[in-house]
Amino acid sequence: MPPRLPPRLQLRLQARLPVVLRTFGAAALRALLPAACALCGAACAGLVCAPCQAGFFGPGPARCRQCANPLADAAAELCGRCLSHPPAFDATLVAVDYAAPLDQLPLQLKFGARLALAALFAQLLRDAVLERPDFVLPDLLCPVPLGPGRLAERGFNQALEIARPLARALGMPLYPALAARAHETRAQTRVAPHERGRNIARAFSVAPGAAALLRGRHVGIVDDVITSGQTLGELAATFKRYGAARVSNLVFARTPPR
Repeated sequence: MPPRLPPRLQLRLQARLPVVLRTFGAAALRALLPAACALCGAACAGLVCAPCQAGFFGPGPARCRQCANPLADAAAELCGRCLSHPPAFDATLVAVDYAAPLDQLPLQLKFGARLALAALFAQLLRDAVLERPDFVLPDLLCPVPLGPGRLAERGFNQALEIARPLARALGMPLYPALAARAHETRAQTRVAPHERGRNIARAFSVAPGAAALLRGRHVGIVDDVITSGQTLGELAATFKRYGAARVSNLVFARTPPR
């Protein structure tokens, strides 16, 4: 097995991927950058090795159709919270729970710029759609937008990176600029739970002229992780103010309730 390169050098080589491919060919590049499973680190040909795929991916627990939290009663359709305090969105579909070791995957995408994981998330979301024949497919998809500051800092929007391959897989139109951040907000993970609603309130705006696109339509919102649901709820409420008839979330991972 060829020696493993330091992570920083691997990232630099990956950034020069087109040049390296033209110069040395795909076989030589694979020798320089041996693949490792994103979960266990074992050598593998893809992003996640076969044992980890078999052990961590697959049908999950019965979930609330509106917020995707696990249900104690598999025969129920909605959790108690959605029954008593319905969110602005109508449905949520997730692929996995945001729990160890799968919680490392969104972190690798978001903060490690391992963009190839976005295609894996899209594939797993497509599989989740196929496992839910009752899930009503949206008419169009829109990623949760980042604020200009965070986008400049990160260099990409992880929700958009997931939404692109997901739109292709589901055969539906993607509107990346349908919504925008009206103002910068603090990351919800850094805000106390009781302050998250206030932090995200009126955080989104809709592109000029988008009302005609939204009116009477079923909008799908794409994101990497759902925790409290406040961000997705605020964006769904924004779309409904502009005439959307229904809003569904397609999110890679769901943080289990504490």
